[in-house]
Amino acid sequence: MDKIKIKKIYEEKINLLSKYNLFYYDKSKPKVSDQQYDGLKNEILLLEKKYKFLKSKNSPAKAVGHKPSKNFKKFQHRVSMLSLSNAFSEEDLKNFEKRILNFLSEKKEFKIIYSAEPKIDGISASLTYKNGIFERGLSRGDGKEGEDITANLSTIKDIPKKILDKDFPKDIDIRGEVFIQNSDFESLKEKFANPRNAASGSLRQKNSEDTKKIPLKFIAYTYGFEQGLRQKNQSDYLKKLNEWGFKTNPLNKTISGVKNLIQNYNDIEQQRANLDFDIDGIVYKINNFELQKRLGNVANAPRWAIAHKFSSDKAISKILDIDIQIGRTGALTPVAKIKPINIGGVLVSNATLHNEDEIKRKDIRIGDIVTVERAGDVIPHILSVDLNKRPKKSAKFIFPNKCPSCGSKTEKEFNKITKKIDAVRRCPSEGYYCDKISIEKLKHFVSKDAFNIDGFGKKIVENFWKLKLIKYPQDIFNLDFLKIENLEGWGKLSVQNLKYSIDQKKNISLERFIYSLGIRHIGLENAKLLSKHFVSFSKFKNLSKQIDYEDMLNIDGIGETQVSSIKSFFSNKDNKKVLNELANVLLIKDAIQNSDDGLLNNKTFLVTGKLNGISRAEVKSLIEENSGKTISSVSKKLNFLIIGEKPTKKKVDYAKQLKIKVIDQAEFLKMLNKSS
Repeated sequence: MDKIKIKKIYEEKINLLSKYNLFYYDKSKPKVSDQQYDGLKNEILLLEKKYKFLKSKNSPAKAVGHKPSKNFKKFQHRVSMLSLSNAFSEEDLKNFEKRILNFLSEKKEFKIIYSAEPKIDGISASLTYKNGIFERGLSRGDGKEGEDITANLSTIKDIPKKILDKDFPKDIDIRGEVFIQNSDFESLKEKFANPRNAASGSLRQKNSEDTKKIPLKFIAYTYGFEQGLRQKNQSDYLKKLNEWGFKTNPLNKTISGVKNLIQNYNDIEQQRANLDFDIDGIVYKINNFELQKRLGNVANAPRWAIAHKFSSDKAISKILDIDIQIGRTGALTPVAKIKPINIGGVLVSNATLHNEDEIKRKDIRIGDIVTVERAGDVIPHILSVDLNKRPKKSAKFIFPNKCPSCGSKTEKEFNKITKKIDAVRRCPSEGYYCDKISIEKLKHFVSKDAFNIDGFGKKIVENFWKLKLIKYPQDIFNLDFLKIENLEGWGKLSVQNLKYSIDQKKNISLERFIYSLGIRHIGLENAKLLSKHFVSFSKFKNLSKQIDYEDMLNIDGIGETQVSSIKSFFSNKDNKKVLNELANVLLIKDAIQNSDDGLLNNKTFLVTGKLNGISRAEVKSLIEENSGKTISSVSKKLNFLIIGEKPTKKKVDYAKQLKIKVIDQAEFLKMLNKSS
């Protein structure tokens, strides 16, 4: 086939995909199923891979999702809609309960009562009621900000518009799940791949009359902001929701003990196939609201709740090849290239093999017939190998002991915390010596939670790298746009758009900047902790001049592992060069400091010994909530040493020597106007 014919076929497919995007994202009227849509995308990507001359600004390789709909206004959630941590085993649940007991400083005999609720696979929504009147409904969005879908939610019969009950709170956000029953989905499956997609598409209709035609259901399960809620626990709250006219999950139970949670989990899993709605697990919440408040949140998830996920869909396939991928931290990850299979409506062609030890343990080889498992959004993995179908000439897979990219000898590090050798083999290259690591670092630099440069996706990073347009992050802000304009697939307008996107991101917060550097063990939450500590970029950058990094251990949440990674980062010449040159082209904003009007403002604390009925974690949380700080050692910076049972004598003596005030638990709580 000649180039002209190939290009024509390619352009027809691109135009068709653009049409599908228009109908799905802007008009919320999908023309094809998700499976058909994904099939078309894959066809385009395969053509681009086979014929390198094919280029299009509308290629799915360049696009990451689609721009958010402009059809809806956005509002801040008064209380963030958090995600949940996941559990997949009994051991995960035991660890979850152990963490709760440790935080509350309770013994294992302490009886925790859970509210156990099957997790409906739908779309989360938050309903604001003021004086009993349904005022506004928001989607989850990014957890902090949601789309105003009030008109569409108002069409759902399960959502009361007015509640006259005298016990109903004056002001409350009632949260729940919008979904479509499996029996109702039968008439919609030509348009949507599954009930969840159908619910999502229906809530995004521009015209609420169109939403009204869809048999949407709503089940309430929690609250966000509240003023006047009288119920003290989840089970009583759910009963009240029913009295107020809301529907709740009929399979809700209050349960105590991990063994009983497992029994209930197994019972529900057996019922799963017969239910008229999709569920993907069970959510366990601490039933008592007061305990929920004490436990609080960690990162973007509550400490007091967890989702126990069901076993995922499985399928049989063949391993065609094993590819070694290299991440930005140097980790070598083996990926199985499998014969494409449909699992749960998703076409799967790759499955992670985790690490070298996993391949050895399961004796996974190229050519093997394997069971592939896919759990929700988790990356598919190889569950087992069918040894009976293994080819006679099969050979064991030999994991490379040299980096496939730069040739450096790979290594497995000794973990000081676990006292074991890490399972992951790594390329030890620091800075930008290894090409693959460098490319991954640049992808991370422009990613959503970092600089989030619109139109600068992974494929563009790879392309610009190959063309030697970029090597270091600072090169992005010094691109030769005239050269780009002459590249195939680029024009004046697309180059102007790219330049505008890059210029818009020259102003960035300190926390996002720190995260963008891709320092190992420094994710977004740790980047926030560091930005809060250093406040300004100049103070953070001064780490390059330091020899001793011990002071950083005083940052709550930052441990030896993180400090070691930061020290390693700043000891590399390339990294220092990157920081210096970025400083010349960027405006890095100082961190916004917390309110300093708390009861413990400008006061520092250290705890030694065992406290009664309260853990150190909870004490730290209380101190920070009240504008105080915790440090890890006795020094002149310390204001108060809180002592419990059997305190460290050395710390107490040194504190007295420095004339630091030594207080007990009761005195500390008195400072907060609390009683022990």
